[in-house]
Amino acid sequence: MTPPPAARRRRAASVLDRVRACLRRYGVGSQPALTTMLVGLTLLASAGIVWARPWVPPSTFILIELLGAFLLRMRGMVVLCAAIVVQFVAIPLAGLGDFTPGTFLLQGIAIAALLSFAAHRERLGLQGAPGELMLVDLRDRLAAHGAVPPLPDGWTVQTALRSAHREAFSGDFVVAAPRQHGAVLEIALVDVSGKGQDAGVRSLQLSGALAGLIGQLPAEDFLPAANAYLLAQDWDEGFATAVHVSLVLATGEYTVYSAGHLPPVHLDAGSGAVDLVPARGGPVLGVVEDAAFPSVRGRVDPGDILLLYTDGLVETPGGDLDLGIDRLRGVAEGVLSTGRGGADDVVARVGAGEGDDRALVLLRRA
Repeated sequence: MTPPPAARRRRAASVLDRVRACLRRYGVGSQPALTTMLVGLTLLASAGIVWARPWVPPSTFILIELLGAFLLRMRGMVVLCAAIVVQFVAIPLAGLGDFTPGTFLLQGIAIAALLSFAAHRERLGLQGAPGELMLVDLRDRLAAHGAVPPLPDGWTVQTALRSAHREAFSGDFVVAAPRQHGAVLEIALVDVSGKGQDAGVRSLQLSGALAGLIGQLPAEDFLPAANAYLLAQDWDEGFATAVHVSLVLATGEYTVYSAGHLPPVHLDAGSGAVDLVPARGGPVLGVVEDAAFPSVRGRVDPGDILLLYTDGLVETPGGDLDLGIDRLRGVAEGVLSTGRGGADDVVARVGAGEGDDRALVLLRRA
């Protein structure tokens, strides 16, 4: 059986920790020692290129550069790359060997790319693969904010999140929490401006903040608090849309609050109608101070389904948004009316392109 992603990351981090511990044991765990060791390897590579060219090709330097990318910080990488450049120039000048123009070009591209990677990582305060694993672990921990608490029998909540072009981070996220000792479910779907990695950092920060607010405030205060938080961040693209549902689990009564978000879809099992919830939303989050977010009430009866979604699921460049919403309603009716389909099936059948983040939350009452 294949281990889950979190287990694989922990295993990889454990292996890297053992490698670093082994290096420290032999006195090469510090940055200066690692830099010296890798520069020494470049000297051995140069000797092999000069006296054993069939066995040691010039591309050996790229392997050393990649190893440096995993072990060194920016200063060490600069030293390592400078040492490689000096040796690449010195070997032909000393008459010890020749390199083709393509080899020079390949080395130049590799050095530029790895230095750019090291500079980006330095800005994040990360070092090599362990730092990347930390980012992935942070993403997974924050994704847990959208985990729905245990619900009474008869209630099901499913989420389907798809990032643009299958990138690691998405600008769409869900936060959920119980209130009134589990009698009320609070759930919000948020769409941060931008998409993919461009919105990833903002969505990670915002999801952490909103996860601390939802369920801790009265339902009517959640979006105003989120709006105030976003305004305080002063981001260049500091706005987001959101839809917040407060659901009384015993009765199925719900209240929807919207901040510039698309209206939820309600599948009525009794009449077979697939209607839009006429949410009288306020402005998007992070634009207007002291904004008001009106509410609309409804009821999820047995057999009913409530859908929350982001614009990436229904909007296409140059297309009509209303037509996209109608397409979602038709797909939802065809997939969900039998009681067998779920959120993933709806997203797959809608057929939205991968150019934008897509999210769907399905609340079903049996």
